[in-house]
Amino acid sequence: MTLRYLAISMLTAICFLPSAMAQSYTDPMSEALLKAYSQLLDEDPRDPETLFRRASLYYKNNDYVRALDDLNTALKYFLPEQADERSQAIGIRANVLMAMQKYDQALSDLNELLGAEPANYSLLYERGTALYELGRYSEAKADFNRMLRLNSRSQEAMLGLARVAVKENNLGIAAEMADHAVAVAPGDARIYIRRASVRSMMGDRSGAVDDYITAISLDPEHTPRALAELVQLSRQDYPSVIAGLSAAIAKAPKNGMFYFIRAMIAQGHCNYLAAIADYDRIINEGLDSYPGINAALSECYYALGRYDIALLNVDYAISATENNAFYYMLKSRMLRATADYSGALEAAERALEKEPEMTDALVCKALALLPLGQSADAGVALSEAAMVAPEDAYIGLLRGWVLADYRKQPANASAAYERVLDMDYDFDNVRSLRGFALLALDRREPADAWMNKVLETANDYDGEVAYYAACYYAQCAMLDRAFRYMEASLEKGYADYHNWTHASDANINCAPLRSDPRFKQLLDKYDRLFK
Repeated sequence: MTLRYLAISMLTAICFLPSAMAQSYTDPMSEALLKAYSQLLDEDPRDPETLFRRASLYYKNNDYVRALDDLNTALKYFLPEQADERSQAIGIRANVLMAMQKYDQALSDLNELLGAEPANYSLLYERGTALYELGRYSEAKADFNRMLRLNSRSQEAMLGLARVAVKENNLGIAAEMADHAVAVAPGDARIYIRRASVRSMMGDRSGAVDDYITAISLDPEHTPRALAELVQLSRQDYPSVIAGLSAAIAKAPKNGMFYFIRAMIAQGHCNYLAAIADYDRIINEGLDSYPGINAALSECYYALGRYDIALLNVDYAISATENNAFYYMLKSRMLRATADYSGALEAAERALEKEPEMTDALVCKALALLPLGQSADAGVALSEAAMVAPEDAYIGLLRGWVLADYRKQPANASAAYERVLDMDYDFDNVRSLRGFALLALDRREPADAWMNKVLETANDYDGEVAYYAACYYAQCAMLDRAFRYMEASLEKGYADYHNWTHASDANINCAPLRSDPRFKQLLDKYDRLFK
């Protein structure tokens, strides 16, 4: 497996959505079918067959709300002689409801279908899963055992029984059943990913890490999924993930893939020094020459405030490939950090020549234009970025900031901040930046409520949440509280020196702290994170 493929897989893993609610109709066939179905339904909105077919297409594209609506309508109009078609529609509806985690409703459909086909293996699995999710473990166990009677080598049944055993605190049985499932097909990467989830439930995170590593080693096709799970596990137990990868490296010290995964996970947790050590090892020992390694090194050095070394690495990455739009965007960030705004603008424009809709490059262009006195053009670039990424809270806040502070358009600025509040984030997601938008709108009470909720509920596994809290309270002029969260963030390892010392955009920063002697004292106290 090449490190380029692994890097793409890792990016997929980091961006992996826990719920499959993303909708995509970008392929021409889907678009054509949707248009045809809509035309047919304009003529006869009660045609159950067309409704069913459109619902199936919606389901295929993870558009569950529309699929469910069409299925519910279709089931009203099937004729008595269309019993088979009606059963198919109920089956799809059960799948949709399962995907939407509406297990009680799915159970009703599954019971109806199993009444006609009590030995249907797939339906038993779906019902067992629904019963498990509803906490009805004894009934779920009965269905999984029925599956085993139908197929004594059923991995689905074994893993279902393993999950039930965990819930019943029968960890020995859980481990035994999960191991039996792996023994059925030990060369299948998917079964290791599934056993890893059982091991995680059991608290055996080291075993889970080993399984994910095995899956990655066995089959590149399943690498993105295994990496996504590994990244998620690192947010719960970073030391176990790093220990597991270190053990894999000890067994295969010339396998660049393991160093690369360990480095990217370390980098994702702001552990830049450890990431740099692994990236350097890959390069110095000739384990791979993928230019993305140098780009990753440049990101790490940039975060550590070592812009000269960052620029050397990103320039090498740019020179090594024509597919370098992302690298030009990184260079723009670094040049802006050194106050070379003309160079930063040129690099951003080079990135946009290659990828005109790269939102990060549009942001870099805007931020380079501002100190050059071109705030109108900066506003245009940010508007373009907002059209490409309408749910990006950071871009929304940047727009409001530019409109308020540079363009002197308070009404338009307020509209931009209100748009941030309307974005589809969970209330307590720190990346929603909701409290900062509320502060800009002079709504301090709900802003405080947001920050308090985030701090109560978030899993601050690497100090990022505490960093945002430090920024928030700095902007509120509550310096003592801001410094408490600054220390909490550093204690958890948030080592982004650039953010601590240079970030100054959109009032999402800790700039008000930097003139206070306590700021330097804290950075000196935790300088092990940066040197």
